[in-house]
Amino acid sequence: MAGTLRIFSGNANIPMAQEICDTLNITLGKLVIRTFSDGEIFVEIHESVRGMDVFVIQPTCPPVNDNIMELLIMFDALKRASAARITAVVPYYGYARQDRKVSPRVPISAKLMADLITTAGANRMLFIDLHAGQIQGFFNIPVDHLFATPVLLEYIRKEWADNLIMVSPDAGGVERTRAFAKRLNVEMAIIDKRRETPNEAEAMNIIGLVKGRNVLILDDIIDTAGTITEAAKALLENGAHRVLACCTHPVLSGPAIQRIENSPIECVVVTNTIPISKEALACKKIVVLSIAPLLAKAINSIHNEGSVSSLFV
Repeated sequence: MAGTLRIFSGNANIPMAQEICDTLNITLGKLVIRTFSDGEIFVEIHESVRGMDVFVIQPTCPPVNDNIMELLIMFDALKRASAARITAVVPYYGYARQDRKVSPRVPISAKLMADLITTAGANRMLFIDLHAGQIQGFFNIPVDHLFATPVLLEYIRKEWADNLIMVSPDAGGVERTRAFAKRLNVEMAIIDKRRETPNEAEAMNIIGLVKGRNVLILDDIIDTAGTITEAAKALLENGAHRVLACCTHPVLSGPAIQRIENSPIECVVVTNTIPISKEALACKKIVVLSIAPLLAKAINSIHNEGSVSSLFV
């Protein structure tokens, strides 16, 4: 086992990092992150980490590139300070949607990010709900891929269990939606979606019977909210009684909040893998659940060389 547990955080989601530390009853590590006038990032660790088991909490959410550079520079600082092991806790993995070549002469940026993180000094990765499971294979270091399922399921069972049907907003989310439907013992449906350009989606056909049912749209990421709002319209046109939605990563960029406000979706449940903006918190349709207790359990298990299999549900 590596030495004493230390947890550090970049600027991406300090409240979540503090909640994790409070759950584990330890103090958040001391460091200073400064940005020079030309935009360069500087990191200085303000306590000894020699021989210690260090966890760095930093979702690579907007501003994505700044948060990635903070993460890489923190790794380098910790590695040069002789940390025994560095685990990157990245609840939301930016660039995950660029996981394959969808047309000629385009990058696989998710793989590039994996190479950068590994080269910078990470010895282990901890993710929640990767956009594509195969991204785990982009890393040549151990990867623990957890799911927000337990957190979301608890809320769904309590609030929305009656007359429910789960809906995947596209073919890529079928496996995730099927897993939820199985645990809730409900049926599922699929939306055949056509995406013409990035961040623009048009729902086409509903595969499954949603008439008269309370419909729950499940996705891993809500970015501009185009997918779920178009899906909601299509579901109501096909006779759905109520439309609800939930996701793990609330990116909520651009017109997302306005689209949710103007949509027929009654409620959108998200987790705090990404900091929630004041605008989103002010939206009465959005409910935020904390993922910190789940991450705290995983960090504790990894530090003590215990099994995390009970968290893989």
